[in-house]
Amino acid sequence: MTNSVDFSGRPFHFIGIGGIGMSALAYVLAKRQFPVSGSDLRPNHITHKLESIGAHIFGRQEASNLEFFHPQVLANAVVLNSQEELPTATNSKLPQVICSTAINTNNLEYKAALELGCPILHRSDVLAALIADYHSIAVAGTHGKTTTSSMIGYMLLEAGLDPTILVGGEVNAWEGNARLGQSQYLVAEADESDGSLVKHAPEIGIITNIELDHPDHYDTLEEVIDIFQTFAKGCKTLIGSIDCATVRDRLQPTISYSLYSDTDADYSVTNIDYRADGTTALVWERGKALGVLKLRLLSRHNLSNALAAVAVGRLLGLEFGEIAKGIATFEGARRRFEFRGEVDGITFIDDYAHHPSEIRATLAAARLQARPGQRVVAIFQPHRYSRTLTFLEEFADSFTHADLVVLTDIYSAGEPNLGQITGEHLAAEIAKQHSPVVYQPTLPSVCEFLLQTLRPGDLALFLGAGNLNQVIPEIITTLCEPAKATS
Repeated sequence: MTNSVDFSGRPFHFIGIGGIGMSALAYVLAKRQFPVSGSDLRPNHITHKLESIGAHIFGRQEASNLEFFHPQVLANAVVLNSQEELPTATNSKLPQVICSTAINTNNLEYKAALELGCPILHRSDVLAALIADYHSIAVAGTHGKTTTSSMIGYMLLEAGLDPTILVGGEVNAWEGNARLGQSQYLVAEADESDGSLVKHAPEIGIITNIELDHPDHYDTLEEVIDIFQTFAKGCKTLIGSIDCATVRDRLQPTISYSLYSDTDADYSVTNIDYRADGTTALVWERGKALGVLKLRLLSRHNLSNALAAVAVGRLLGLEFGEIAKGIATFEGARRRFEFRGEVDGITFIDDYAHHPSEIRATLAAARLQARPGQRVVAIFQPHRYSRTLTFLEEFADSFTHADLVVLTDIYSAGEPNLGQITGEHLAAEIAKQHSPVVYQPTLPSVCEFLLQTLRPGDLALFLGAGNLNQVIPEIITTLCEPAKATS
């Protein structure tokens, strides 16, 4: 794949445009008035939004989609390409085709792009080009990227800096996963899952933490560290959490932050109060008290994310009062401890947690919010066979704060099933350290079980990066039906 992105007006065509990362890029490009088209097998509210701002969306991934912008030129290109190299004038009319790692080389649309001679770019190439085009702030790390980047974007927006934002989750404040600002600032979430993190060279880089999370791409933690070290070298200023020993010892950030006041971090906190309705703490900057920070988000991991935002704000010259005001009203991204409703006294929460560390942190937040006597019911859909197998012991030990664990089968995310691990196997391992654990292999069986098992006062927490959260509306609707019948 080439990595030279053309911002002169040449069209962009996204294969798999409905993905959370792809759609954010497509949105910003379309808002910048570039011709944008794309395909996706499952149209959704994101693709509908892209259509509303002028992007052309195909519901199938077919070779003929590439004829959209210049059908006659492309028809001629097919003939020419089989005989000789395309003339420059013809090549200039071909769209830039954008793919993610998820697109297989056997994809018909991808193969047609190759045959036509279209410039083919990875999603990360476009993000890297946008990062280079702005005074950019890129948030990396194994956990907390979406919340931290969204919080920084929101803080800058509230401070009047009008940033462009691209994140891996949807945020109500800008009604989606991206916004186009008119200032020099860009806030982006930078993903390490496929190694493409090394392409980014932002003005300000943030690393929240480093763990092995993608065993489908990395064999060892050392390989992950190498990727982050390369990213760190490309950042003009690196901000990092030294509560993560790997960040502290292997990266040595320019500006550091920590939840502990005895670490000599540039930014730290004291007087921490974790409550069911949020968190407060006194923030310190290099030994000087800045003031009290209040946030609606729960638990220690979100306070750490907020400290990263404080460090960015101060680096950009914001007064602490401006920073604190923005953070105090930030509601978080969707699928990050997102409240989905309450019926019959049962509270429904949707969370993207899919790594053992994330599950522990999210369940700790749930326990903090739970009232005395309230059950925390964790419903978990494992994500990827490779991750489940690699972290089997860690998953088994990550449900301490749950009163009941309901497990479904593994969401493959396109991985082949090699028969090495199943959801039932994971349930058995969890049951060795935690009781009770119930295995329900399919989403319909999960739904049926919960309808029979949930009781008033429960906090039902749906965990996973797959499609488990699709059952939440069905359960809520079904529970509401008896109430309608008696009203």
